[in-house]
Amino acid sequence: MADPSTVDSAATPYDISTVSLDDDRYEVKQSAIRNKYVVRDGAGDVVLRGKQKMFKMKEEFPFLTGDGEDAFTVKAGGIMDVAGNYAITDAGTGEAVVILDEEFSLFVENWTVRDPETGEPLATIRSKSKPLAALRHLISVANLVPNKYEIFDADGDHVGDIAGRFSLRDAYTVSIDDASTIPREAVIAAACVLDALENQ
Repeated sequence: MADPSTVDSAATPYDISTVSLDDDRYEVKQSAIRNKYVVRDGAGDVVLRGKQKMFKMKEEFPFLTGDGEDAFTVKAGGIMDVAGNYAITDAGTGEAVVILDEEFSLFVENWTVRDPETGEPLATIRSKSKPLAALRHLISVANLVPNKYEIFDADGDHVGDIAGRFSLRDAYTVSIDDASTIPREAVIAAACVLDALENQ
């Protein structure tokens, strides 16, 4: 166990112990294999790799650090979830860091990041375009059109964006303008797996 005197006083219960996602810009790109992702920081270094585990009754997306070590897992709370709760579990502690809660609707793509014990909302990731969100659910070819999201803190203040771009494979940029009031690593991790979860 770490010496308490050496623990960062700014640490929160929502930190992911295995990674340090303190950059303000990340590039997320899907590889040639569907639901396999690479996340790079602003310097272009790989900080996360993840892919969906196949043939699982519950959706499961384990992520590794850029060095190939276990980082965290995103796992559905129910069997074959179409919408519902997904836990981000820290591979270092085995504890759920946050819960991702999808608002199920044909017309919105909204995700709330919550405290895993109290359910208190910590941040929201919201689609910027309701018409595009609806089309993505109804017409598969609409997934070729890049989607855009906004990230809000618990008070509803804008703190970042997720911007998709045209590519043969899904690719988008996660930008954090002000993460002082949100669990930064957990929200960035949630944003990085949003594409995989939205395309289930």
